[in-house]
Amino acid sequence: MKAIIVAGGHGTRLFPMTKYTNKTMLPLNGYPVIDYALSTIRNSGIRNITIICNKFIDKIRDHVGDSVRYVLEDEPKGIAYALQLARGGNEGCPLLIWFSDNITNMNLKNEVRDFKNGATLLTREVGNPEEFGVAVFENNTITGVVEKPKNPPSNVAIGGIYLFDERFWERLDSAQSKPNFSISDVTIQYIAEGSAKILSVGENTWVDCGTPSGLIHASKLLQSGEFTPPEGMQ
Repeated sequence: MKAIIVAGGHGTRLFPMTKYTNKTMLPLNGYPVIDYALSTIRNSGIRNITIICNKFIDKIRDHVGDSVRYVLEDEPKGIAYALQLARGGNEGCPLLIWFSDNITNMNLKNEVRDFKNGATLLTREVGNPEEFGVAVFENNTITGVVEKPKNPPSNVAIGGIYLFDERFWERLDSAQSKPNFSISDVTIQYIAEGSAKILSVGENTWVDCGTPSGLIHASKLLQSGEFTPPEGMQ
C-alpha cells in the first residue's frame, strides 16, 4: 500500500495563517501538523508516501526531507485535479488517501496489513455534522454520503482518511466531471456495490485541524493529554 497526503489548495479556512506557509506547516504543540500525519502513516508500515502541495512545497521539503515524493499543485483546481497529479507511480496498488486537515493517533497497522479490497472510511460521531461529509445509514448499514448537509441524516462524520483498493483511479475518472466534485463521489461508488466499510474512531482519536478553532481545539486536547501524539512523536 502507498499513501497520498493531499496538502494543496489555498488553505482558505486557515487564512491569514496560510498566507506565507502551507497549512500543514502550521505549529501544533511543538510540531508542524504534517508530522502527525507522517508519523501515523509510517507507524502503519507504509513507506511510499506522496505529498501533494501548493506553492509552499519547498517549506515542506525543507522540513520533511527526501524520504517522500512531492507533487506540485501549481494552481488549485479542486480535489480531483490535485489527486490526478499524483497518479503516476501510485497506480495498480491499494492507497491510503489522507487529507491533511486531519490528524489521528489511531494505529492503522492492522487495517493496512489486512486490507484486501473495497474502501475503508474513518468515521466518528461529531456535534457539528453539517461541516463534514456525513454517512447515511439504513438498518445500520452505510448506504451513502452527503457533503456538509443542512439537515444531517446522522452525526457520523467521514474523517478525511481513506483506504482504497487499486480501482480508485478508475472510480475517480468516472466521478470527477460531476459538478462540485468531492471525494465522496468516489466513496459512494464503493458503497453502492457493498464494498465499503466504516472504521469508527473515538472522539479524541481523530481531530480536524482545518480551521483556526480546530487547531486551537487540537492544541488543548494535546496539552491536556486527552489526545496523545502518534507513537514516535512523544
